[in-house]
Amino acid sequence: MVPSVLIVDDEKHTREGLQQALQENYDVSVASSADEAFNLMEAQEFEVIVTDLRMPGKSGLKVIEKALALPNRPAAIMMTAYGNIESAVEAMKRGAVDFLTKPVNIERLEILIQRALKTRTLEVEVKQLHERLDRKFSFEGIVGHSGKLAEVIERVRLVAPSKATILIEGESGTGKEMIAQAIHQASPRARGPFIAVHCAALSENLLESELFGHERGAFTGAIERRVGRFESADGGTLFLDEIGEISGSTQVKLLRFLETKAVERVGGNKPLELDVRLVAATNRNLEQLVKDGKFREDLFFRLNVVRITLPPLRDRNEDIPLLLDHFIKIFSQENGFAPLTVEPGALRHLQVYSWPGNIRELRNFAENAVVLRRGGQLTEYDLEPKFRGGPPAGLVAAPGADPVAKHLSVEENEKRLLREALHQSRGNRTTAAKLMGISRRTLHRKLAQWPELDVVD
Repeated sequence: MVPSVLIVDDEKHTREGLQQALQENYDVSVASSADEAFNLMEAQEFEVIVTDLRMPGKSGLKVIEKALALPNRPAAIMMTAYGNIESAVEAMKRGAVDFLTKPVNIERLEILIQRALKTRTLEVEVKQLHERLDRKFSFEGIVGHSGKLAEVIERVRLVAPSKATILIEGESGTGKEMIAQAIHQASPRARGPFIAVHCAALSENLLESELFGHERGAFTGAIERRVGRFESADGGTLFLDEIGEISGSTQVKLLRFLETKAVERVGGNKPLELDVRLVAATNRNLEQLVKDGKFREDLFFRLNVVRITLPPLRDRNEDIPLLLDHFIKIFSQENGFAPLTVEPGALRHLQVYSWPGNIRELRNFAENAVVLRRGGQLTEYDLEPKFRGGPPAGLVAAPGADPVAKHLSVEENEKRLLREALHQSRGNRTTAAKLMGISRRTLHRKLAQWPELDVVD
């Protein structure tokens, strides 16, 4: 699409000359006054506005002010006579991306327009990125409707606008980093950086350098100054995951930051004052670590200003269908497959499974199912044995029968359960399908595969 440019100048020969010079590469409109420019900007969207500074009535500064107040703001370039450089600088302070002096050099103007287009494209991309982050990490992006999750979200709503340090507890895979992101996105720091550090992944020396930075020559291999994660998070949020794994010396430095809001680079002696909100997370019991002498009590109290405890997935199993549907949609779309249908029998097994890996394990399960099934249906017989702890709900094992039959193969178990369902339903396929927790179509497919079962004793 050809970029759109608006030229605003009260001198007819100037605006028409610029229009003629630029129209080969741009969709050029012209306006003879600020008011005419306002009307054009309300009627259509422009990517670049080039305006003269001095005009009868409203000046070019008013044009820029109006342009930058639009929802999809164009990039603005100011034209001015040589003696008005100070006014041009004022225009840039108000948001213009550049200026040029009259008489206008067309080659210079085209260079500035191309530069302005790149600047606007970058601004649009940044805006879209922030909008995607807001959607992804907002409260609405947290999937689930269980009471325990609602309690967590309400607590996050209350603490996010504050400056308080937050400690997030929960088993691995419960979504601690996502909650930290939600806190950041709902805070006044949302447009600042969110920096995450996984403490257990780094050795003691590397972690200190990663967090606090180092000066050149601070240790062997430190050939240049390094900016630490604390400095990178200035004006935003620093998320320290697995905080229970940090060493004693790192604990001391972290405590000092919480007390002074300043850090020193490794090998340095100049404190750097920073505006950083700290959110820490752990899958360990910090209070027990304090009792065991492995974690400083004073640091624990500093971190534990507000505590948020995330429930494991097994304690919010009513959220499993929603989470599963959410992940299936994501991975189906990513891979270009039709959405996978999970049959009720399979879903019942998944809801009673303990999910030791929590949401992370469920996410991996959903991706695996989408990739291997490529659309279609997921029945309980497609599940791995670990998900199938017994016969489907509604199906009662025959007297003397082994309800789990662990010594049988998956196929033999399927046959046995299907035979029992047909027996209990007296051959009624609809009833048998309900007992199995599968669709009638799946039942027909199984009977076509094993015709010998379609006989009731």
